This record gives sequence, C-alpha cells and structure tokens, in this order.
Amino acid sequence: MTSRAIRQYEFGPAEVLRLEEVPAPVPDRGQVRVRVAAAGVHLVDTSIRSGAAGGPFALPQLPMTPGREVAGVVDAVGAQVDQAWLGKRVVAHLGQASGGYAELAVANVASLHELADGVEFDKAVAMIGTGRTTMAVLEQANLTAEDVVLVPAAAGGMGALLVQAARNAGAFVVALAGGAAKVEAVRGLGADVVLDYRVDGWPERVRQALGGRELTVYFDSVGGAAGRAAFDLLGVGGRVVMFGFSSGEQLELSAGDLWARSLTATAAIGPRILRRPGGMRDLESAALAALAAKELVPLTQTFPLAQAAAAHRALETRGTVGKVVLLA
Repeated sequence: MTSRAIRQYEFGPAEVLRLEEVPAPVPDRGQVRVRVAAAGVHLVDTSIRSGAAGGPFALPQLPMTPGREVAGVVDAVGAQVDQAWLGKRVVAHLGQASGGYAELAVANVASLHELADGVEFDKAVAMIGTGRTTMAVLEQANLTAEDVVLVPAAAGGMGALLVQAARNAGAFVVALAGGAAKVEAVRGLGADVVLDYRVDGWPERVRQALGGRELTVYFDSVGGAAGRAAFDLLGVGGRVVMFGFSSGEQLELSAGDLWARSLTATAAIGPRILRRPGGMRDLESAALAALAAKELVPLTQTFPLAQAAAAHRALETRGTVGKVVLLA
C-alpha cells in the first residue's frame, strides 16, 4: 500500500518540497495512523526547510517529510492501542518535522484529541499548534475588561486569535494589519480599531485612535524598530508580552525602559513554555475547547497538499491570512 507525501532531500528554497508516492506508514506500539484531512504549516517549518539553525530544536536528518500538526480520521492502530480509536475524528501535534505533510501520518495515541462532529479539520489543526501557543501567551497576559490592547500582525494565525480573546475579555482592541484585504479580515473579528501598518505614521494614528485611553497591553510578535515603536505607546503600568520577532530582531529593552513607566515585560514562549508545569497538553485542550464553544475561531488559508511549496512561499512573503493549512 502506498500514499502520497511531501518529501525533502536537501535544505533550501521552497522548491525542495516534492510530492511523491511513498510506502504507507505502519503504526508502531502505542501509535495510530491518521488518514490526514488537514496539516498545519508553521513559520518554523520554513526555517527548518531552509536549513536555518537556532532555537531549541536541532535540524532533522534528511530525507524527511515536514509537518507538525494533523487532523483527520484514525484508520489503523498499533499494538497496545484500544481498537475503539478506529474511525475517530482526531487532531494531534506530532512534534518538529514529524511527517504531517502527507495523506497518512502516524501519531502517538497519547497525543490525540478526539474531535466532535461539528469541528472542521482545518480549524482544529490551527488550534492544536498555533492555538496552544496563543493560550500560553494569554496565560501571561491576564487580560481584563479594563485593558486597552495593541495586537500587531492581527491577520496572522496568532494575531487573529489574540484579537478575539481580547474582545472576549471586554478589552478595547487596536489591531494592526498589512494591506486592505488583511485590514478587512481583522475588522470582521471585532477589533475596535484596525489600522494598516504599511501606511506611514501608524504610531501616531494609534495614539489618535486611542482617544485619550492609555495602552495597557502590547502583544509583541514583531520586535525590531516596529516593535519598539509599539512598546513606546504603552502607558504607565502597562505590560508587553513577547512571543516572536518577525522583523528578524528581538525587541530591545533596558531596565530603564521598564522603570521609567513602571512597565512589565514577559517572554511568553521559548524556555518558559517548554518547561511549563503540566506540559502543553492542557493548553491544547483549552484551545480546542474554545474552538468547540466558538469562543475562538481561527482564520485559515488552505492549499492542496501538492502545493506545499506554494504555501511556504506565501507564508514567507506575508501573503497569507490566518493559519496556513494543507488539505490532503
């Protein structure tokens, strides 16, 4: 029996991703095989594909099939796995570069979350990875109805969820997105103010939009000069929650920056999330529960499995809205 999967034989540009016929994987002891309906694509996947070193994970050995997150139906089980899993709709996080870009993938039974019939596979795959990270960020933010929140990259996978979570908390939300289409998509999420950061002078326009309010929370996924400009908008007692630096440079802060306005800075991911008490299973469960309750509904942009390279290019050039998902 064979199936199709994306294979990578060398590190390099998106074109190194090739769709091939491969032997169907066989689940080992404690594993199941999932007939994949949707596979998540992450910015980390593009770094791994290119061969970029850094971060807590080593580069995988080649050849390999990329992909960290899958949703679909269990079609085979390994030894010591309850047969009741057969036919179940599930979602799972597989770990780094662990075979998700495929029609069939194996997963440890302990990583599975069963899905209700009404939960869409592309939404579930967004929440098992991007959603769980969002929950870790929100855990550090402690949002309340008194907060005034700034969300950059609000049309991205995490940004869209943060906008919804802040609105659910009753906060006043200012969102930044790049380009008219993304601005329109974020407006649909309920942000109070949505501004195009590609238009010069966005920091001053944020100040005007606040209408005399003081910014209390800045979710920093950008870093660099843009991140610093957003940080400088925080009012006295505000807090910055850092979880990325898409600009390529981390947000540079000094003790003086924090003391001057009694600010708080927190790194929500990295070593903290890896060493989090209780691990990440409860974050996954919380994200999926929020999806099932329709409290957080991820934006997704889908590509066919065969177009994995195009999905990577679109993600790298910021040409996507929401979480990028491959449909097998």
